[in-house]
Amino acid sequence: MTQHVQQTVAASELPERGQLLAGGTFVTRYWLNGVERALILLPDELSGAWGEYGVEIKGAASYSDGEANTRAMAEAGSVIAVKALELGGFIPSCLEGQLLMAAKADGLVELREDRWHWLSSQSSANGAYLMFFDDGWLSSTDKTSERLVRPVRSLPIQ
Repeated sequence: MTQHVQQTVAASELPERGQLLAGGTFVTRYWLNGVERALILLPDELSGAWGEYGVEIKGAASYSDGEANTRAMAEAGSVIAVKALELGGFIPSCLEGQLLMAAKADGLVELREDRWHWLSSQSSANGAYLMFFDDGWLSSTDKTSERLVRPVRSLPIQ
């Protein structure tokens, strides 16, 4: 069952970075598809494979739009994508993963440093991007590998 979540946030209601907002931690403001948005790191942690090796998922290759990638993944049967959407969030894209790393480096959020985390950006039919939050290393690997996911939420700022 999908949770009911806040759909927008007024600029005047934004807390300081690192503070609580919409069920998670406010990471930063950013622009996506011409809309200013608030990126929020959810407290949940998921684990699983990204998808099937050799299967390209149409609509899951955006470097910046994690929500669109995650929806495409879920439609193709990705268990971790479905779980992230059920939480009212999505798997961060490469861009959103880098914004999370910047917030971690600034001491605003905590992210596990002992395992790689999936990002929703597909690199090929065989692989997808992942990030190591110890040092911000971005790479790609076989989609069938089990990795962590820290879902995020992104709200338009009004």
